[in-house]
Amino acid sequence: MTEREYLCPVKKIAIFASGAGSNAERIVDHFHSTKQGVAEVVLVACNKPGAGVLSIAAKNNIPSLVIDKERFFRGGAYIAILKEAGIDLIVLAGFLWKIPPALVNEFPGRIINIHPALLPNYGGKGMYGRHVHQAVLDNKEKESGITIHSVDEIYDNGAIIFQTTCPVLETDNPEELERRIRLLELEHYPRVIEELIKGAM
Repeated sequence: MTEREYLCPVKKIAIFASGAGSNAERIVDHFHSTKQGVAEVVLVACNKPGAGVLSIAAKNNIPSLVIDKERFFRGGAYIAILKEAGIDLIVLAGFLWKIPPALVNEFPGRIINIHPALLPNYGGKGMYGRHVHQAVLDNKEKESGITIHSVDEIYDNGAIIFQTTCPVLETDNPEELERRIRLLELEHYPRVIEELIKGAM
């Protein structure tokens, strides 16, 4: 798959998230406040009732969807709802479930994720959040970073769209490294999404 295949004409974004939603909030703010007419977040989907990202959706008057595991993996993957909403791009922002094949096939090249390490290292099942940062520290890496990538049916396997790095300090613990990585995520994820969208127009 070539880079050009990612550059779909995208206007309506669905964010899938599982937690507090810091990346989701930054993406919403980016497109609502400074990039009107480029794209908008029209749906927030979450697999955890009561997660902070649902409050972010409510605060911004964005419809939200709480995902049921059985329906997601064996009952249609909410494709009908996504199509009804006119979704062009699915953005994973701390979404911890694997994306089912039906959804990948329905949105080929139009699902992206951000991973808190430099793939292909430190990816795969169970490698999320501080598990990733602890592994980086245990291996005494000199740098880490973020990877924005296309999503396929395998964890953290899709083609890489963007990477950037930060140093790993000898004094780091997982929490300190996580904070440094989070700053990279908040800085770059909205911008890369915007560039993908503009590249298609």
